[in-house]
Amino acid sequence: MRSNRAIPAEFEDLLNREGRRVLAATHDLCGALADPKRRFLMRDDLLDRAKAAKVRGVLQAALAETLEPLDKPIPPESIWDMTRDYGELLPKTARSRTIFFDSRREAGVKAAEKIGLARLMRSESFRAFASALAGRPLRRGWGTQVLRYGPGDYAGPHNDHHPQNAAAKKGYIDLHVSLCTPGVAHQWLVYSRAGHFSEIVPMAAPATVTAYRLPFWHYTTPLAGTARAARWVLLGTFLYR
Repeated sequence: MRSNRAIPAEFEDLLNREGRRVLAATHDLCGALADPKRRFLMRDDLLDRAKAAKVRGVLQAALAETLEPLDKPIPPESIWDMTRDYGELLPKTARSRTIFFDSRREAGVKAAEKIGLARLMRSESFRAFASALAGRPLRRGWGTQVLRYGPGDYAGPHNDHHPQNAAAKKGYIDLHVSLCTPGVAHQWLVYSRAGHFSEIVPMAAPATVTAYRLPFWHYTTPLAGTARAARWVLLGTFLYR
């Protein structure tokens, strides 16, 4: 296992000058997701790429063997149980590998804590950065998850609405830190505007920050690249305060 010195205790230490301006509330991105017409933003100029590459190397070396498969294929009954023409109903489908931080006894969680990743994703500057983009205070005690997309991995159309969760049913913020290996050729996020899947953005840059004001419809296309290509995603889910 590589040294965990590449993973800082604070998210702030992964930011470059532009990213630190967001954290200091002096960047024009601050409050971007407060605009009711804006649901999503992606930037590849906020992270220190050298530091991000070191983090990605540690993740690959320390976590690749502890990730759990996330495999939700299209159910056959979505076709053969239909009773009306054009009555398709598709549940969320996905394929990737992941670490859920629900239980500290899980092997992936233990490994993430050992290398300092859990501490980074729970750092106060991670929440402060999300809050700066959201343009409003966010609660403490946010959710965390790690995803790793390999060749052919994807997330099907979904909206991330949680009407049964009183704290989340009126919306919330997701913050993703995306770290791609050089072998990734392409992966795209497609999302809706004015009721159509009309917007598409590339997700294959070496180090990007994406933020979502959920819920809204979106999906992630299958990753294309070499056999060892991967896109790591460090995900934080923040409720409004």
